[in-house]
Amino acid sequence: MFQIEPIAHDIGRPAIRRTALPADTQSQPMRRAKTSGIAVIVSTRGRPQIVKALIERLGEQTLPPEQVFVIASKQDDIAGLDRNRDGLTVQIGRTGSSHQRNDGLALAGSRFRYIVFFDDDFVPSRFWLERMAAMFDAHPEIAGLTGTILADGTTTAGVPLVEAEAMVVERDFNSPDRGLLHDRFPFGGNMGCNMAFRAEAIAGIRFDERLPLYAWLEDHDFRGLVERRGRVVRADALWGVHLGHKQGRVPGATLGYAQIANAVYLARKGTVPKPYLAKLASRNLLINLVRSLRPEPYVDRRGRLRGNLFALLDLVRGRNAPERVLELFKQTRPTLVERRSPASQAERARSAA
Repeated sequence: MFQIEPIAHDIGRPAIRRTALPADTQSQPMRRAKTSGIAVIVSTRGRPQIVKALIERLGEQTLPPEQVFVIASKQDDIAGLDRNRDGLTVQIGRTGSSHQRNDGLALAGSRFRYIVFFDDDFVPSRFWLERMAAMFDAHPEIAGLTGTILADGTTTAGVPLVEAEAMVVERDFNSPDRGLLHDRFPFGGNMGCNMAFRAEAIAGIRFDERLPLYAWLEDHDFRGLVERRGRVVRADALWGVHLGHKQGRVPGATLGYAQIANAVYLARKGTVPKPYLAKLASRNLLINLVRSLRPEPYVDRRGRLRGNLFALLDLVRGRNAPERVLELFKQTRPTLVERRSPASQAERARSAA
């Protein structure tokens, strides 16, 4: 059985405990097992070429996954995928990150040792899965882990796929020092785009389906639940690039509502530290307010601000709830959808060529 080891949150401080990995974990590549015991779950929406590239890259891992589950919301999401590919299961079902990830967990069942979640626009190191498995084997007290993001396109116009792949290949080739595990790393960043868990450590835990659609902060909530059972660490040995492509994103007003409503909900739930949530919500509100005067071409700042204000009004009225975003989504015009980044447009042009 999995050994339960509660861990306290430590917000905004550097890692308190750093553990060096055993030497064999740092070598590359290691002997490939007959069956990896690894399942990768990918939820996707509106990015068929991007998710196809991820599936191909997973096949190039030094320790390939035993099974990949791609959970889409409609047929167009998986156009171009070879659904007869060995080790690939594709399901079209519910919409929303929490719903789709839970559907992936349901498909995986209890057949695998390790469960990995990659965003469809994440480009992992080719050693990601092999080193992940080695870390879990070497540290039985670890419940979950995430890696280092070399570049995060969610904070910019997006990273083109070709550039991201080049960055990852260069890092893989140079292989700098990567022997540390960081405990109690601060909340924040984009853990949700690349995270793995020991299957027995997440038995019975699911992503909160009260966080619909884009499910803002659902990865933070999941981490908080898992940390009640054991260590969740960040590993220097794992890295990748988050493209941050804007196609498939929800409208700006919808995301803006979630930036406030989801933070309030999770603060009350107690899975994510309240100081972090308060700081994050305040920061998003301030940024959306200031940048709405001269918004970036790839972000609907005014829509986000409108969603922020709607959520604050609901909070004052005592009606604040994550599910309210569904009503807002129905009322939001298509013109409010986050605009495609230049990087996304370039990828579409290359695909059509």
